[in-house]
Amino acid sequence: MLLKTLTELNGTSGDEKEIRNLLKDELEPYVHSLTTDKIGNLIAQKYPHDQYEGPKVMVTAHMDEVALMITSISPDGFLKFKPVGGIDSRILVSKAVKINSSLGVIGAKAIHLQKPRERQQALNFEQLYIDIGAKSKEDAEKQVKIGDYAYFLTETETLGQGFLKGKAFDDRVGCYVLAELMKKDLPLNLVGAFTVQEEVGLRGASIAAFNVQPDFAIVIEGTISAHMLHVDEEGWVTEPGKGPAISIMDRETLYNPKLVQQVISLAEKNGVPYQLRRSNSGGNDAGRIHLSGGGVPTITISVPCRYIHSSASVLSEKDIEDTQRLVELVLTSLDELKY
Repeated sequence: MLLKTLTELNGTSGDEKEIRNLLKDELEPYVHSLTTDKIGNLIAQKYPHDQYEGPKVMVTAHMDEVALMITSISPDGFLKFKPVGGIDSRILVSKAVKINSSLGVIGAKAIHLQKPRERQQALNFEQLYIDIGAKSKEDAEKQVKIGDYAYFLTETETLGQGFLKGKAFDDRVGCYVLAELMKKDLPLNLVGAFTVQEEVGLRGASIAAFNVQPDFAIVIEGTISAHMLHVDEEGWVTEPGKGPAISIMDRETLYNPKLVQQVISLAEKNGVPYQLRRSNSGGNDAGRIHLSGGGVPTITISVPCRYIHSSASVLSEKDIEDTQRLVELVLTSLDELKY
């Protein structure tokens, strides 16, 4: 399964090559051209640029995931690190990680050794380290160097009935949806952009939008869901299993209400379940794309994921299918949209 392969590969911001290479191999038979720009975005041109008249549409998904970067090595061979992207330090203790070909465990002082005051405080990054079984700094340096990345070790598996658990669903699920979309025969001027460095400032999207100069853009994301115990319904943001989430506002973008309503109308008319992303927190590549050039009409359609930016997230398989349906529906209904 392509999604399983995508999520189990490692590729954080600035280190997306494994993901890019897989997508190149996957898409080469289905597209006119594949190019990599100077920052590392993979740009897939579905047809020759002059084959179809009409608006140029760019659909994007980012390849990078959150991870950890090694910043120093102690005399005893323990590794200190910083987050790449937004990671909650409270979820890191005892997690297994991989650095190059070495395995490690994120460690901290055992609860038995903590003072009562320490037990009442969440551990921060300064109190954590990675143990790779090294006996000394010199021993550790044979396996790891400063600047290397540490990745969570998580297998993508079925969870219960109709759910998946895995790492990097933000945004490998978007990469999967976009890759499957690029395999279809859609009669329009379509460009797929698999972007880099979204998790550290939406950097790749700026370059992709500048180079492609689209007339319209769709961002496919894996987005937050707080549908869980001890959270009231008004705080869920999205709910897995209830369809793709259409963004109306986030930290980076205020989406055109008329365009959002047109997408909603398309979903309702064609029986595609959907929900609204009910939060203004976070952001995605739309934040840079819609500001490119003279402005690009942009929408974001996302797959809800519980526990994103952690070692294991959960999503609904049906939401993936319905996201594919909705994105394709928008693309085949461009003549009906007023933007």
